[in-house]
Amino acid sequence: MSNGGWDCDATEIYEDGCPVACSGVVDLRTLEAVDMRYIISDIHGCYDQYRMLLDKIHFTENDTLYVLGDAVDRGPEPVKVLRDMMRRRNVIFILGNHDFIMYTLMKKLSVEITADNYDKHLTPEILLDYNLWCQDGGQITAEQFGKLSYSEKLDMLDYIAEASLYEVIKNNGKEYRLIHAGIINFSPYKDLEEYNLYDFLEGRADYSKRYYPDENIFLVTGHTPTFLINGWGKTEVYRKNGHIAMDCSCVAGGKLAAFCIETEEVIYVDGVLDTKEDYLGRRKL
Repeated sequence: MSNGGWDCDATEIYEDGCPVACSGVVDLRTLEAVDMRYIISDIHGCYDQYRMLLDKIHFTENDTLYVLGDAVDRGPEPVKVLRDMMRRRNVIFILGNHDFIMYTLMKKLSVEITADNYDKHLTPEILLDYNLWCQDGGQITAEQFGKLSYSEKLDMLDYIAEASLYEVIKNNGKEYRLIHAGIINFSPYKDLEEYNLYDFLEGRADYSKRYYPDENIFLVTGHTPTFLINGWGKTEVYRKNGHIAMDCSCVAGGKLAAFCIETEEVIYVDGVLDTKEDYLGRRKL
């Protein structure tokens, strides 16, 4: 069950402030015909690895998949990843910073540029943001998105606009709070709905501390490569201090991971890297 979107226009976000976060609480008792629930994160256009992982977990129409954002950019087939997610009613998409940047720029640039409107759509600020996005892995997303028909572009943008900012899952007395990155201005006494889009997308979680005093509440995040967390050094799911960190650097030659809510098992497939160095500049092994 998806809550139905962060519901914000790019212009409104930049000029009028941030929308209030929106989401829903999912409990196993309220779901019908659901076998397993899985969480994955930071697919980053790695379509083959994404599909291999779904095959490995034997994902069916009765299961539910939560994607913790950053489906696009850097990897070889970002648009294909989004297309696959869009056709599955049992995929719940949580917005990531790369997805958000894609949405804001492609919404502004997916119009016919004319002499009458170029000054609105091709401002120096938009062009700078576009160039920065391309340098951070967005070029392949822009190229593939540009080949879609106009109606396909609108459908894809609408899909991203409907993404959640967070989701909450309950199972066997445990509560999993799913977001993409960290929580800026965090307080254990604030409900998730009290935070805004930037609180969820701009920061990184502090994995050295427990966020919630209740040991049955877990913060599940992507965004930060796990090998960078507190000297962890492994491209594996990081589980300490009430955190479950999911970004195992698939696009950088690490792994793509799925965490099963019902069994607490982690399933991996190997990432693929076509260059001698990954996007972080590390030598490929």
